[in-house]
Amino acid sequence: MIKPAIPQGTRDFASSVVLKRQYILNAIRDVFETTGYEPLETPAMELLETLTGKYGDEGDKLIFKILNNGLSDPAHSEKAKTGFQKILEGKNSDDITSRALRYDLTIPFARFVAMNRGTLHFPFKRYQMQPVWRADRPQKGRYREFTQCDADVVGSHSLWNEVELVHIYRNAFDALGLTEATITINNRKLLAALALKCGAPSLLTQITIAIDKLDKIGLDKVLESLAQNGLNDEQVNIVQTYLSITGSNSEKMDRISALLQGIPEAEKGIEELHFILERVPEHFVTIDFKLARGLDYYTGTIYEVKAPASVQMGSIGGGGRYDNLTELFGVEGISGVGISFGVDRIYDVMETLNLFPSDLNTHLKVLFFNMGEVESAQAFECCVAVQRAGISAMLYPDAVKMDKQFKYAQKRLIPYVVIIGSQELTDKKVVVKHLNTGNQVTLPINELISHLQNQTK
Repeated sequence: MIKPAIPQGTRDFASSVVLKRQYILNAIRDVFETTGYEPLETPAMELLETLTGKYGDEGDKLIFKILNNGLSDPAHSEKAKTGFQKILEGKNSDDITSRALRYDLTIPFARFVAMNRGTLHFPFKRYQMQPVWRADRPQKGRYREFTQCDADVVGSHSLWNEVELVHIYRNAFDALGLTEATITINNRKLLAALALKCGAPSLLTQITIAIDKLDKIGLDKVLESLAQNGLNDEQVNIVQTYLSITGSNSEKMDRISALLQGIPEAEKGIEELHFILERVPEHFVTIDFKLARGLDYYTGTIYEVKAPASVQMGSIGGGGRYDNLTELFGVEGISGVGISFGVDRIYDVMETLNLFPSDLNTHLKVLFFNMGEVESAQAFECCVAVQRAGISAMLYPDAVKMDKQFKYAQKRLIPYVVIIGSQELTDKKVVVKHLNTGNQVTLPINELISHLQNQTK
């Protein structure tokens, strides 16, 4: 006998959970579509070479690789042994694996753009809502399989795209009741300028990765990590000064200008941040120079959305500008910028704050009772007519006691039951009972649909 179980870091979703997740996705989808983004889906698996080298060394370690078929074939045993030995040495072998589950939606999107650039109309705005997989250590708010919800625009360098993405975040979170979610922004050019200020431009990635861990390990550990990666005391002090910048948005901008004065990369990053700040309401975004986004492909504005302070959840969204992503696939000159919503974390936050509508589980509006063979035939005919009128309904499939059918309706939170017994069949009438109020009415069959339409508006 096999004990039923699922892999660690994955979950089943009961209907009550699915309905809540759909509520989140529908709210975000509405915002995407009203802003001109169109849907896209890509395969669950990509070629391994498409994914590796795009997320930094730590990200590459979290890619789920798929074993090739036929490894157990004795004819291929030597190839398999050699291939596994390469993998144990930290290398890859096409004899063992050449495909992987997608790590995020951005790289597959860049691959799609590179493959289809001749048929796309630029700027191309797409949204995508699909699961991704990471071989991470499961913990609260972190899963091995989870849904990402992305919006990207490629083929435009305009900073109006960055401004629009701020509004998308704000509108979506307001629609979900997460009005206290905090949108923070920074610019990767400032991090590049910081590395230049330290005289260590080659250490940009190490500096970025260390800063990105600030919330998890604290300032002292970040500075210690930088020292271990080759920064001297003076350089570490520069980074510490950078990370200590506080104040209002305008005060932070003044202080970063003073710290990185004279560095062209910094001047460009500051200019881009000013463009956004001047075109969104002041309370929409907060400048946070500690925001790093550890992924290597970001080149300009970066975003992160944090859950309300009352919920210990961390980031529920993030993204940024990537000017060179399609160059990885041999296509130059296509700039892009995008954001992502962490649907699973948003669900957890909304559940904690009790933000879901109370009637989400009442999508089935009408239950027709099964009162016998002849009666159920008439009930089914009426049920189909009600469904065609756009009202969700079902016939209870078994002719069991009414008490059991009532209990079924109550457990499923079905507000209306329709009863056609032998007398109603003779009189060509139906009994409609509203379970929430206890009210009951008998009416002609031909008035049933209009009655239910009035009741379920």
